[in-house]
This record gives sequence, C-alpha cells and structure tokens, in this order.
Amino acid sequence: MTEQPTNIDTAARLDRNLALLNAGSVVTFDLVTPAGQRAKFRTTFIGYLPKQYVLIQIPDAGKLGKFSQHLIQGAAITVRGLIEGHEGAVVAFISTIKQTIQMPSRIMVLDFPRTVGLQHLRSSIRIDTQINAKVKIDKNYWQATIENLSVSGCQLSIVNGEKLVLSEKTGIEIVVEDTQGGNNIKLKGAVCNLKQQVDGVSFGVKFNAESNIQASQLLHNIVTSHD
Repeated sequence: MTEQPTNIDTAARLDRNLALLNAGSVVTFDLVTPAGQRAKFRTTFIGYLPKQYVLIQIPDAGKLGKFSQHLIQGAAITVRGLIEGHEGAVVAFISTIKQTIQMPSRIMVLDFPRTVGLQHLRSSIRIDTQINAKVKIDKNYWQATIENLSVSGCQLSIVNGEKLVLSEKTGIEIVVEDTQGGNNIKLKGAVCNLKQQVDGVSFGVKFNAESNIQASQLLHNIVTSHD
C-alpha cells in the first residue's frame, strides 16, 4: 500500500519532522473509548513546544457528540497530518492528552510524542482502493470504481460500460465525493491501457499535471481514514 512508516525517535529529528506540519494544517485524530468505541475527527494543528507539548484545536461540540466526554487527561489519541510537498507525505504520532483549554480557544494540549511515523506518498506507489466515483466522458456521466490510485494516475472500472466508445488519450473527468467534509474532488486525465471486459470496461487514467494536488488530497483522505 504505502511505505512502512519511518520511526523518528531522537529529540532533534522529532523536532525537525513535526516542524514539517505547518500551523493551521488540517489533521485528523483517532480516539478509542474505554468501551472500545472508535471515532475519527478532523481538526487543526496549532503548533508545538519541543520536548514539552503539541497543540491541536478541539472540534466543535456538535461534531464530537458523546465522544466529548472522553477528551480527558490521560486519554490516548493518534494524530495524522499531511506534509505539503511535491509528492506528499503523512506524519502520524500517538500521544496522550495533558490538558484541555477552553479559553481563549478550545485547545487540546498533548504530551510531546516519543516517536513520529512518516509515510511517503510517492507517484510510483499505488494504493489498492474501492472508491465509488462518477466519470464524465463527453457530456455523459458513468458510475465507476477507482480500483487503485497514485499521485499520477489510477485504474478505473465501469460496469455496464460496453457501449462506451473510448480510445487511448480520450480526455475524462473523475468526480469523487469528499467524505471528510470538503468539496468534491475532481481529477482530469486521459485514458490509457484500455481493456474491454465481458461486463464492462477497465482502463488506466493518467492525470493532468494540475490534478496532482487533488490526487494527493484523495490519497491523504485514504491514509488518514485508515484505522
């Protein structure tokens, strides 16, 4: 799927790699209750003080629901965030809550992590997926499945697509619903490696250069939603 995380465990390297997360970056955190219930929330990375603590925003109470009662001192959480860059990488670390603050803003103070995992999302790495999508070909939309994904392209299958007239380099647009609350993700590219099947059609897509950022965002969503 992705490269195995590289554990960063010296103080200097912890500091350097956490610094790759910009203040204001979107991160997600996982919380597991004592009863074993698991939840994932999207929030904002505020910053950190080396060897002391990390600060992230506490999501709105309406989004936390019943899980708000479990954001208490000593609770363990896993935090993941995307490092912006040419190919992108995801930083992940496990910590515990030191304190929660309500003023001047709702902030979660976390223990400074002992290790930081680093997962690179390289264009040569393809992640197996089963993502429902819509594909716009000419003026028509078709239901499709993204079977694998990288920063530079993907493999698509369309059931009942026998009547589709496709050729190499046909331009298409892929629309994926952003399940993490943002706008739909749109990827533009061209058909390659076309294969007709008995019950439909399967083909590769090479993304246009301007779609690489959107592809990185979709990869980020997949990685950060992984339990």
